[in-house]
Amino acid sequence: MTAPSRALVTRAAADLLETLQQRHGPIMFHQSGGCCDGSSPMCYPLGDFLVGDRDVLLGLLDVADGVPVWISGPQFDTWKHTQLVIDLVPGRGGGFSLEAPEGFRFLSRGRAFTDDENAQLDSVAALTGAQYAAGATPPGPRGEVVAEAADACPMPKGRAAQIPG
Repeated sequence: MTAPSRALVTRAAADLLETLQQRHGPIMFHQSGGCCDGSSPMCYPLGDFLVGDRDVLLGLLDVADGVPVWISGPQFDTWKHTQLVIDLVPGRGGGFSLEAPEGFRFLSRGRAFTDDENAQLDSVAALTGAQYAAGATPPGPRGEVVAEAADACPMPKGRAAQIPG
């Protein structure tokens, strides 16, 4: 059984990524644990953001030639049991992120892996920036495109459903 991808992308986000790639060439994401803009997935032209030796490659999104999704090492330690789903919502993006002028922003959503998925992922070593720079290739399948974020991380029933609108 193949381990699940650590990163997925919604159809809306993938469509904008394809447009951004046509304008800027190859692109990448970096998800840090910072505050403000740093807590959003930031989209850059490939190579404009220097990946650190301890950053972790979550995977390649299945968009065009593949869009790498990086996360800071300390943030990966916190999120390693969570599948990252990159979505697109109306609003102003981060100041340095490529979608900023488009009237949309990328948003990270998460889904906790099941016990079986965590067991599969335990057998797949996370690829660090240092290993990638030395020529290592990303393991596992490409992060697929899902129609909607709810397809990958459904809204919980219960308390959230009881909040009046």
